[in-house]
Amino acid sequence: MDEAEVLAEQARRLFAGRVEFLKSAPSLKFLPDPDFPELAFAGRSNVGKSSLINAVTGRKAIARASVTPGRTQELNFFEVGEPTKLRLVDMPGYGFAKAPIKIVDAWKRLVRDFLRGRVVLKRTLVLIDSRHGVKDVDRDMMKMLDEAAVGYRLVLTKADKIKASELEAVLAATQAEARKHSAAFPVVHVTSSEKGMGIAELRAAIYEDALGTD
Repeated sequence: MDEAEVLAEQARRLFAGRVEFLKSAPSLKFLPDPDFPELAFAGRSNVGKSSLINAVTGRKAIARASVTPGRTQELNFFEVGEPTKLRLVDMPGYGFAKAPIKIVDAWKRLVRDFLRGRVVLKRTLVLIDSRHGVKDVDRDMMKMLDEAAVGYRLVLTKADKIKASELEAVLAATQAEARKHSAAFPVVHVTSSEKGMGIAELRAAIYEDALGTD
């Protein structure tokens, strides 16, 4: 096995074991102690975040999709491994058009403070819907991450929902966007939770970001 295959197998084994919901944190005082490396998932409402977390962890419903987009305004923590090796953080979705200004402001405060103050946060995954490409709300999130100096990967979701030629164009545009941001990882991941496309590679990237290659 080459290095990439070894990493993919290590990641597969880890996520095939214990994955458990730990807690929800509506504000910073409810955060779990920073005992383990963390990797966060960010994305606008309806981008397929819950489905991707379920696909990466090999679970059917570890992360539940909210009935009303933008309703979940908490940081949700999941522990991976027995004993725990890392945590996944499901961040509240952004870009909710119908939310009152107070809720949007509270969201910004929670997310910004979390990003700036969480020393164990190794990487954030910013999910982009392949059918729509990078939107202004995604750029706002990327700017927030740039300012917090938190490294992130761009992940295209729902890649099975568009034609190959369209996907190629969206991928090229997303790669070009990544190059404009200081904290963005240059490699863009292409995934489909439904078809399993790119999931093993993303899982391996999560493992490497959180735990290194040892």
